Amino acid sequence: MIVAFSVTSIGAGEDVGEEVAEAVRVVRASGLPHRTDAMFTSIEGSWDEVMAVVRDAVAAVEARAGRVSLVLKADIRPGVTDGLERKVRRVDELLAEEPEHG
Repeated sequence: MIVAFSVTSIGAGEDVGEEVAEAVRVVRASGLPHRTDAMFTSIEGSWDEVMAVVRDAVAAVEARAGRVSLVLKADIRPGVTDGLERKVRRVDELLAEEPEHG
């Protein structure tokens, strides 16, 4: 399964970088495949593995702020592995097949 999630503090002002960094540290320490971009962190693993990381990331932010916002989207496909890389690779392959416009 792949979960894309965003966790941040509420009421801490506009600069939430330190809180987000705490959540990303939890993800990186998990050892699970992951990718972080400007809006979400995606992580891949079993239900229990991924949800434990999300729970711990929320707890890390909560420790710095009393109120936390969590946005989560999941792609649940039993038996699928390497989806995080494979899905992006497939889109890149399709784009490479398109003729150049110019």
